[in-house]
Amino acid sequence: MSNGRERWASKMGFILAAVGSAVGLGNIWRFSYVTGESGGAAFLLIYVLCIFLVGLPVLIAEFSIGRRGQADAVGAFNNIAPGKPWIIGGILGVLTSFLILSFYGVIAGWVVYFLYSYLTGAAGAVEEGGYADFFVNFIGGSTGPVFWQFLFMAIVIGIVFFGVKKGIELSNRIFMPLLAIILIVLAGYSLTLDGAGEGLSFLFTPDWSAFGEPSVYAAAVGQAFFTLSLGMGAMITYSSYLPKDTKLPSAAGNVVVLDTLFAIIAGIVIFPAVFTFAVEPDAGPALIFIVLPEVFNQMGTGGTVFAILFFFLVAIAALSSAISLLEVSVSYVMRQMNMNRRKATLLAGIVVTLFGIPSALSQGGPLSEFTLFGLPFLDLIDTITDQYTLPLGGMVIALFVGWGWNKVDALKETGLTDTTIGTVWLWFIRLIAPAGIAWILLLNLFS
Repeated sequence: MSNGRERWASKMGFILAAVGSAVGLGNIWRFSYVTGESGGAAFLLIYVLCIFLVGLPVLIAEFSIGRRGQADAVGAFNNIAPGKPWIIGGILGVLTSFLILSFYGVIAGWVVYFLYSYLTGAAGAVEEGGYADFFVNFIGGSTGPVFWQFLFMAIVIGIVFFGVKKGIELSNRIFMPLLAIILIVLAGYSLTLDGAGEGLSFLFTPDWSAFGEPSVYAAAVGQAFFTLSLGMGAMITYSSYLPKDTKLPSAAGNVVVLDTLFAIIAGIVIFPAVFTFAVEPDAGPALIFIVLPEVFNQMGTGGTVFAILFFFLVAIAALSSAISLLEVSVSYVMRQMNMNRRKATLLAGIVVTLFGIPSALSQGGPLSEFTLFGLPFLDLIDTITDQYTLPLGGMVIALFVGWGWNKVDALKETGLTDTTIGTVWLWFIRLIAPAGIAWILLLNLFS
């Protein structure tokens, strides 16, 4: 194990960075449209249950592997169980984070473009009903989507370039409080809108018939893994920079609670506005790029200010998550190729950015006609990671900690030795989490 491994400056710095990894496009862009498509409150209730019954136990497991392994996602498994096939969990993590970041940077580039367009007045000048064309014309271009993807990824690379303390931790100490303030301000404004009651009812009053839909459960587990950065190596990598005296269950609990609160408050921002202007909440991925701009347009002068704050919020959230995704590859390259951080960051950052170009050009651009399994390239990578590699990675982690790792060592690493909570956690990791993940994998496979 490396004695010269970088360290977080403080436990709070780690928690903020882990929350930053968890709070991203998954909490705002993805959570809002999945909630809208999956029936609102019913999905939210199942999602929260999945977060605490599956997400939290797996997150504690990832923290345990990272801190014990003291290496990147692949190296951590190799250090704990050398020569064993469990290393596939680390390989899946590195692969998944790479694939997700390749299209994540594209979508984040769209967000930055919309922020720029509102700041310059271009988006605010769009005629009512014209935002669909505004968005489609942009993502269908040959240079625009790639330029904004490159710009976003350059910022991500620049932050990771400066390391754990001076880059990742410092940026999240700024981003997370700023994110919370903007989100609370926007939620407060949304609650004054005429459709606030209807929006809150959609978000918090369940339609009980939706509980019989298997797709709602599949969406909830997928969202739980995506939003908590599980199965993608990020939490293993981040926890590998932790000192031994950090209490992992409390740190994991803080991350889960804060991440869930961010998602729910984002829903409080979005759905009152959607219902105020009689917009359907199940608009899908286009919700924040077409539907919400139409809503902002109908708000008058205040709508432009709301839009600027909203897209700045989403951009910062995307940035904090993208940093953690890139760090997974950087940490792996540093060990595997014996590179220093700066060279590894440039190499990993450039490769993942170039791999993202087909995704950038697949949404109406030159590669839109190129499909695999009937899906454009971006949608294909999203589907592969969301429905298969993320839950598979989580499955391997749960099985490894539950069955492949010595029980005494696993409990000792979490600090839960000889406690009822430790016993409960271990059986959740051994049975509940794998069973839930396996069921979702089967649903995804045969849907």
